[in-house]
Amino acid sequence: MNDLALRLAALDPEAGAAVRVIGHFDALTEARADLQSIVRSAAGLADCPARLVDPARGLVVRVLADGTVSAAPDPVVDPGWPSTQVAGTDAVLWLEETNPPGTVQAVVLERAAAAVRTVLQRTRSRRVVDDPASVELVLDAAAPEADRLAAARRLGVTTTGRAVALAGGRSLVLGLDGVLPAGVRVGVGPAAAVVDLPASGEQARLALRLTAEGTEEDPGRRVVHADQLGALPLLVRAADGSDVPDVRALEHAATVGPWALATLDAVATATSLRDAARALHVHHSTLQDRLLHAETALGWGVREPAGRLRLQLALVLRRAAHHRR
Repeated sequence: MNDLALRLAALDPEAGAAVRVIGHFDALTEARADLQSIVRSAAGLADCPARLVDPARGLVVRVLADGTVSAAPDPVVDPGWPSTQVAGTDAVLWLEETNPPGTVQAVVLERAAAAVRTVLQRTRSRRVVDDPASVELVLDAAAPEADRLAAARRLGVTTTGRAVALAGGRSLVLGLDGVLPAGVRVGVGPAAAVVDLPASGEQARLALRLTAEGTEEDPGRRVVHADQLGALPLLVRAADGSDVPDVRALEHAATVGPWALATLDAVATATSLRDAARALHVHHSTLQDRLLHAETALGWGVREPAGRLRLQLALVLRRAAHHRR
């Protein structure tokens, strides 16, 4: 596919780009990519926001051209935007572009919709059962075991599952192959036997506290898995209710500018300052200048391992405090 794309690009750049788009979505399908990854690729390749709307599942996934997931997409859809229906479903994929689609955008729509269809077919039998009463019963450690087992069966979970905590206070119980909701902050508990799901629920709620909206004011991941946190839950529980000086310093640093928290989060999570600059879409020199101001407000440097670890822990405790139940 790459050789073909190169040969076509020499003859017709647009045709070569279209072939690369086809190869990209074929690779995503083979890798069993999720819906958010597919929509993100559509937005990036089409160079405009992309939106997947599936009314049957109550699902909306919107990603901006720079790869940022829209936390609260505008429900209004312009009928003039290029779109295609995902075959065999009620889902529609839109490119938020007012101009008629070119060859590349048309191919993006077609191949992204095909990749979405593959995901929806794969997950059709794993649709979330909306039964809050049964979820509450399954996650109630004080409820009789027989009642919890019966409630789990109503949710489609018979042996092993996991609890999922959603921003806003709702919880879900999913099978191991269940699909996580898109577009909201999610804490995912570890896999557990049905009788042990109350403990999974507790860990899911703690994981939810470590999620973020992914905005400048609240940077970080929107989905956090409890079984990937290591010793962090111990740190969070130990710090609950305490006035942590480093969190206060972080809040002070946030007043330096609207970019401050996002800059510090990128530096804390990226493998290098250049990678952080790329993630923030700023020049390396701009990042260096911003970081100098942020470090001054923090009161410690974050470019060495010890200072970076201190920053990482402060960011974790800040999220935990902000999203505390």
